[in-house]
Amino acid sequence: MRSTELKIPQADVYKLLCAANPDGALLYIYLQSGNEMKNARQELGLSKTRLDCAVATLRQLGLYQEEKKQHLVGERPQYSETDVLSAMDTDSDFRGLYGEIQRLLGRTLNTEEMKILLGFIRYLGLPGDVISVLVCYCKERARQKGSLRNPSLRTIEKEAYAWAEQGIDTMEEAVAYMRKQNKRRSRLGQMMDALQIRGRNLTPGEEKYAQQWLDWGFELEAIKLAYEKTCLNTGGLSWAYMNKILTRWQEAGLLTVEQVEKKDTKPQIKGASGKLGDAELEAIQRVLREG
Repeated sequence: MRSTELKIPQADVYKLLCAANPDGALLYIYLQSGNEMKNARQELGLSKTRLDCAVATLRQLGLYQEEKKQHLVGERPQYSETDVLSAMDTDSDFRGLYGEIQRLLGRTLNTEEMKILLGFIRYLGLPGDVISVLVCYCKERARQKGSLRNPSLRTIEKEAYAWAEQGIDTMEEAVAYMRKQNKRRSRLGQMMDALQIRGRNLTPGEEKYAQQWLDWGFELEAIKLAYEKTCLNTGGLSWAYMNKILTRWQEAGLLTVEQVEKKDTKPQIKGASGKLGDAELEAIQRVLREG
């Protein structure tokens, strides 16, 4: 194993801490030190399962790039009722999966839904255990959104294509992805509390802003500080104005309150008397209109 001085970007440190996967953090340090993946299992003393989980975690965090098998090759096939009947007669794995999905959804699948299920296996190349986990994930996501009904196969199909495009085709990849999504929901919930957003969900545009700030690696207290500055200067929450503050901090590498207070010397938007001047007011109004 090579020995070298290693400097880890703070954003990467934040992602690793949020992932709460010691093996993933160990593998990250190992690879960043110039070592090769092919030697990782032996030199780190990890089992194949633990190494696979660590690799999957780093991939989901965007900290390890690995060429994945391309599932979506060629034109999307159209399966027929004959294809479904043939699979039921000759493919025991498909029959078993069909029964399991019916059990998970609490109802009998019709022919069109069985065609979709067949596509998960034959076109998307997803293993049966991953498909079962996918259905459980979609059920839980629907419940969290307040739905009392299980999702349709069409809804699950959209998520299945997203998984296939991201190379999520093993249990390790599926578990790492779901952990990441759970962390994302938890962090977004904490941010909503900090921004005093209650009793409603974020709009797609708001969630895009919020997730970008979290992906940049900001600690929650730094986001709260940006919110306070936004309210003081605009009289309330302006996503576009707050994004300008956080973008400037991110570009300067200021991700914590301590860093901001120590290094952010940009003058506040106010006149010498402490009141906003005409130019400042105009700038604020322009930002508000853009938002």
